[in-house]
Amino acid sequence: MSGHSKWSQIKRKKEKTDQKRGRIFTHLIREITIAAREGGGDPEKNARLRAAITNARAANMPQSNIEKAIKKGTGELPGVNYEEVIYEGYGPNGVAILIEATTDNKNRTTSAVRHIFTRRGGNLGSSGCVSWMFHSKGLVQIPKDNVDEDTVMEIALNSGAEDVQDQEDVYEIITAPESVENVKTAFEEKGVKVLSIETTKVPQTNVHIEGNAALKLLKLLEELENLEDVKNVYSNFDIPDSLIMEASED
Repeated sequence: MSGHSKWSQIKRKKEKTDQKRGRIFTHLIREITIAAREGGGDPEKNARLRAAITNARAANMPQSNIEKAIKKGTGELPGVNYEEVIYEGYGPNGVAILIEATTDNKNRTTSAVRHIFTRRGGNLGSSGCVSWMFHSKGLVQIPKDNVDEDTVMEIALNSGAEDVQDQEDVYEIITAPESVENVKTAFEEKGVKVLSIETTKVPQTNVHIEGNAALKLLKLLEELENLEDVKNVYSNFDIPDSLIMEASED
């Protein structure tokens, strides 16, 4: 879990200081639009759309923005046709990197991703070169401000979750992808606020990396994450905890 958990910590710290609300809204709107396009505009019948709306509301997105994004996905309003793309490659010390993107211009996005890999000492690989190293998992995030760890553990285990990770300001509940909705509902029925739900990628094994190589890797991951078309970046690195703060404040 190190690559997933530590990169999540770094991202959350940066989002607090960088105030990336507009960029977060962009990704949420794209996700709502794609979900509505693929599964219809009724969240009761479309689990992916339901999850996207949950995350949009957690980010305080106005309801009008959510409704417009749904209508663009169903074709009721004109909109951009986004394509989902997966990129795979390697960072310093052979660390695996998996990137999920949504784009209206695949050539533009591919060029930008390749440029960052090359400039930051990585290599953009072929399809399938690292995806086999990751498992798909459901992820439910619970803010710590209104619930204790024992309660979280009890609800998580009783609802069929696989693991609970303590990540400073949130609890991360790991589930099978098909169980994420059940786990979310279990917390809500107990009056516990759910911050977000998603399907994530968890590495099967991790590669230990430290020193300058670790900082180079984190710079590579950050630049990829900052691309407007990039939705998620996953990696299988394991770095010393002392570098998390350094990377977060850089």
